[in-house]
Amino acid sequence: MNELCRMSAREVVGLLRRGELAPQEAIDAALARIGEVDGLVNALPTLCEERARDAADHLPAGAADGLAGLPIVVKDLNDVGGVRTTYGSPIFAAHVPARSDLTVARLEERGAVVLAKSNTPEFGAGANTFNEVFGRTRNPWNTAKSCAGSSGGSAVALATGMAWLASGSDLGGSLRTPAGFCSVVGLRPSPGRVPRSSNGLLFESLWVEGPMARNVGDVGLMLDAMAGEDARDPLSMPAPATSFRTAAEAPRLPARIAFSRDLGIVPVAREVAEVCGGAVEQLARAGAAVSEDRIALGDARECFQTLRAFGFAATFAPLLESHRDRLKPEIVWNIEKGLGLGADEVAMAERTRLQIFHRTLNFFEDYDVLVCPTATVAPYDVERRYVDEIDGQKMETYVDWLAITFAISLTACPALSLPCGFTADGLPIGLQIIGRPRGEAALLSAAAAFEEVLGIAGAVPIDPRTA
Repeated sequence: MNELCRMSAREVVGLLRRGELAPQEAIDAALARIGEVDGLVNALPTLCEERARDAADHLPAGAADGLAGLPIVVKDLNDVGGVRTTYGSPIFAAHVPARSDLTVARLEERGAVVLAKSNTPEFGAGANTFNEVFGRTRNPWNTAKSCAGSSGGSAVALATGMAWLASGSDLGGSLRTPAGFCSVVGLRPSPGRVPRSSNGLLFESLWVEGPMARNVGDVGLMLDAMAGEDARDPLSMPAPATSFRTAAEAPRLPARIAFSRDLGIVPVAREVAEVCGGAVEQLARAGAAVSEDRIALGDARECFQTLRAFGFAATFAPLLESHRDRLKPEIVWNIEKGLGLGADEVAMAERTRLQIFHRTLNFFEDYDVLVCPTATVAPYDVERRYVDEIDGQKMETYVDWLAITFAISLTACPALSLPCGFTADGLPIGLQIIGRPRGEAALLSAAAAFEEVLGIAGAVPIDPRTA
């Protein structure tokens, strides 16, 4: 593996800023690595080399203070101007947007060079990265396993050294779950922290864009490039005075940690719970005060399912009318569920979410962070569409197994998935760390301290491993 591909994003950006590395050389290294390994994992189906090289030769003013020409990977739900963007759907298999969306444009303004689009399930629905346009993306730790989703291609690209930074998005766990499955770091920011594209419902706050990287410091670097106020996103907020990278490079073990093996709402596979429990024991031995506790989230499942279905109906109902036969069945089910909702059901879900938020605020009067598993299971067979059973307990819908992440989406808290260990078969397990609302800086500092204690951040990048 090229030594450049092994470096952290911060190290490569440092070389670029000092003029010790040219952006074209970074592109060369990334393309060589993609050529070596992507055929085994199918993470980056669309390359845009010519566009990237042109962008590298014409970096915007101020790029040196940002990502300085670093090649990045962008999820295929985001429009990149002049580049095939399919949203993982055969309906848009030939779609080429004229301009980049707000999220991508902001990254490019701050010195990022888009080199490839990462694979995603159709419209990001379903936490296994496959679609009828590009096929399945495979987990590099065992190519017979799923990399989860919907930001699965981004997570795999990072884990295999094809990218230093990658974009992700998250409604119910789409960024955190693949990070956990691939032993990388993914941050779901607070709503409004990162300005979002105009493709979605801009006044809806469950869906966010966020950074993914191999370590916490690099996530801070990318969040700095993504965050800030923009009038085109009505929920966006100004960037803080102190950079997120600075916060991530100042590790601080939180004094008060609450730990839950399942948040009291969904079964968690025994081995996953044991690995996460062992990681928390290490934190306690390092000096943190750990208590078994959780936010009361017993009403989160129905609340989230209602709000998610409402969002699907609002966004995709026109496609159901015109292209029903080309949508995967899970999306058809979600749209129809949304169209069948009554006003009383939506109103109840909104009231419930408000109650959850107030409970969350009260909870964080006693704790600095809440930690729990990122996913309810370890990486599963890539041929399975979704997880329908956990340790013998059936799941009612194709998203129920994601309750441990989607319940946290309802709280509006930032949440980060950090690698915390491996199963007996060598498959990655992620620890979900939840901070106070709008508390990304403190969360990154805590996650960096956890990363030091657990000591496995250097496990990636790897060469793909076949079964």
